[in-house]
Amino acid sequence: MVMEKEEINKIFNKKPRKRRGRKPVEIESKVAVQANEIKHIQDDMDEMKSDIEEIKKSLADIHKVLSEAKGGWKTLMWAAGAGSAVTAFIIMIQQIFWGK
Repeated sequence: MVMEKEEINKIFNKKPRKRRGRKPVEIESKVAVQANEIKHIQDDMDEMKSDIEEIKKSLADIHKVLSEAKGGWKTLMWAAGAGSAVTAFIIMIQQIFWGK
């Protein structure tokens, strides 16, 4: 159960009582408020930690896809170069036999 600052202050500030050997109620109220804030910060940190893990996995997947794409582009360029060489050879042969 998460309580807001106002609720905590209402609970602790109802009746200030004198206590022997104890600190005033205000200090207890401040401690309760700070504990509540620490809990919220811890929840935010846990959420950020899970988000960072998810981002790391996404980056690893992106790296894998880019590595595969790089190899695909190399293969495509090799095939295009080979096709161009064959086409140039055919045109050269054509010019020798049927050229002017």
